[in-house]
Amino acid sequence: MLELRNVDTYYGNIQALDGVSLTVGEGEIICLIGANGAGKSTTLMSISGIVPPRNGEIRFEGVDITHLDPDRIFAMGIAQVPEGRRIFPYLTVQENLDMGALLRKDGDGVRADLDYIFDLFPILKERRRQPGGTLSGGEQQMLAISRALMARPRLLLLDEPSLGLAPLLVQTIFEVIGQINRENETTIFLVEQNANMALKVAGRGYVMETGRITLADTTEKLLENENVRRAYLGV
Repeated sequence: MLELRNVDTYYGNIQALDGVSLTVGEGEIICLIGANGAGKSTTLMSISGIVPPRNGEIRFEGVDITHLDPDRIFAMGIAQVPEGRRIFPYLTVQENLDMGALLRKDGDGVRADLDYIFDLFPILKERRRQPGGTLSGGEQQMLAISRALMARPRLLLLDEPSLGLAPLLVQTIFEVIGQINRENETTIFLVEQNANMALKVAGRGYVMETGRITLADTTEKLLENENVRRAYLGV
């Protein structure tokens, strides 16, 4: 579904990604782990067109999207949940969800997806008329994921969904990630510093260090890898 080939991405003269190559198959959950500042978020922003690569190629379902604008990439079926959630704080929960469905014309499908989201996160239904900014951090993360789902994406990019959340909420969010993948057949590319949780929900994983992919394997093997255990799992 998604392929990055030798992608180099820069912020001005500073190189953030150095020859990054990876693949995401349809229906998979793929995770990208690494230390803070390794280039994980830049990888997602390169895919979604926010920080386009200077070199290399990004293909989605066989189409070259390397230099497309973010709105065109979004319309093709790629939705990103950014680090820090970035909901619209002065819009209500319902209005935030409506923004996610802005490009859709299938009213019945939108209503069905809204019901599905309220089943996933009942608290959002209770607070649908509240401004998004009045929600707790965990509720805002639920809203950010739900807003992206309202676009009915084929590929969902999740950037640090556990950041700043209490352990119980982290568990809930990762359970929902697995549920979305199973029930909606949504392909998920997950960037996460909580390597233990990411490797348990994903099927394959990549390790990134200073803008480069240094290791790629099944998550089962990565969980057993001594270097990964020492560097990212605290074992």
